[in-house]
Amino acid sequence: MTPGGYEATGVDYEVLDAAKRRALAAAATTVGLPAGRGAALLAESLGEPATVFEVGGVTLAFVLECLGTKSMIARAYEEETGIDRFDAIGYDAVAAVVNDLCCVGALPLVINAYVATGSAGWYQGTRHASLVAGWLRACREAGAAWGGGESPTLAGLIAPDEVDLAGSAVGRLPDVGSPWLGAALEPGDEIVLVAARGLHANGASLARRLARELPGGWTSALPSGRQYGDAVLDPGALYAGLVARLWADGVPVRYASHITGHGLRKIMRADRELTYRIDRLPRVPEVLEFLVGESGLDPREAYATFNMGAGFALFTASGAGPAAVAAAGAAGHQALVAGRVESGPRKVVLEPLGVTYLTGDLDVR
Repeated sequence: MTPGGYEATGVDYEVLDAAKRRALAAAATTVGLPAGRGAALLAESLGEPATVFEVGGVTLAFVLECLGTKSMIARAYEEETGIDRFDAIGYDAVAAVVNDLCCVGALPLVINAYVATGSAGWYQGTRHASLVAGWLRACREAGAAWGGGESPTLAGLIAPDEVDLAGSAVGRLPDVGSPWLGAALEPGDEIVLVAARGLHANGASLARRLARELPGGWTSALPSGRQYGDAVLDPGALYAGLVARLWADGVPVRYASHITGHGLRKIMRADRELTYRIDRLPRVPEVLEFLVGESGLDPREAYATFNMGAGFALFTASGAGPAAVAAAGAAGHQALVAGRVESGPRKVVLEPLGVTYLTGDLDVR
């Protein structure tokens, strides 16, 4: 496979991020409008994974997120093997939504689903029942109600055998704390990386590209013997239980980042002039090692594209990193104190790899 990264799949972050900045500039002109109805939107939350607002003395957060093209992998894998993995897809869609709420410290209350298909024929067979089961399991794990949603059939816009999944959610900030919006970040803060469980929902376009190049397609064997497609479809981690534990334990969290698109560049998502130095990295899941190796990506591109074993980043006050690691363990996640925040220009330094991402490598605001 010829190296080419995400741009070769049609996903050009430079173009997409410019579009985000344009939309964000327009959104900023509306920040004051909710005041006429007794609510206040926190302007500093614009550009964060979830938008924070206050009403009636309660701090809430709202998010809308999509799964991306991972559902196409489930369809292709089912066609090759006859195995229905749409339960994992339903779970992943909820995790993508909820984990963005978690970034601001909010715990989900209600989640709605968007299930768009190209044909009513998509609902034949077991796919939809599996999808519902996975969605429900994730809602229960997140402690949130499934409030409803929308399920349009968009013939001509979506291929007849595909499904486009997205969701929205409202979460609440505990009364004991403030949203994690990065203003409190300071040199000396510790960076805790919480383990991913595989591909999660980012990098699916490159994973699909590789499957077309492998002689065995989705049934190609990893070194462990697992099928490539089976491993790619492992559901990602859901971090709501971790956030609840952090609040319960009183861990002083300054900021959090869901490591999705842009890979570990997301460590510098906060709108601050700070340097983030990483001196320890988590273990890379087998499926990501395989994907990176077979795709011919160098470490700089791999860690700028995939989570590479780090699904969530927490930024805690100095000395509080071990408490965050303990909270993660209690919530069923592995984590490690991976680095620290330093004064200096905005950049991420991955010391074990000799890789540095500068401020221009992540420009979403």
